[in-house]
Amino acid sequence: MPCRGVRGATTCEENTSESILKAARELLALMIRQNGISPEDVASAVFSTTQDLDAEFPALAARQLGWFDVALMCVHELDVPDSLRRCIRVLLHWNTEKPADEIVHIYIKGAAKLRPDRSKIPPVDWAELEDWIKEHLDETAKPSRK
Repeated sequence: MPCRGVRGATTCEENTSESILKAARELLALMIRQNGISPEDVASAVFSTTQDLDAEFPALAARQLGWFDVALMCVHELDVPDSLRRCIRVLLHWNTEKPADEIVHIYIKGAAKLRPDRSKIPPVDWAELEDWIKEHLDETAKPSRK
């Protein structure tokens, strides 16, 4: 089975743990739902933040969504002058038979300007997305792991 890269990016309102985790969960939830990604098919994920986000590891959002067996890493992006600030990016390595041209890369909020060609997704019902995230957070809180 091929391993495909799935990219995504979003911006964060402020440099707090709550804001970083909320933004990262929203981004991951959209990536999961738009592509039909199951955690058992994800080989690894690399999260990056701009230098101005250091209050939390965004990979914790993946753990909160139940990605306990996925290799995760967090890094800082290069601090390029005049680049987008308070940005979280993610690169998922996903084992899938889906062809590369059918992968949906997610660029939302302020990060949509990074890849306008990849930021055309169906309208997002943010309240419904938050309900989906809460449901998945509740599932991970249950002691179902060995």
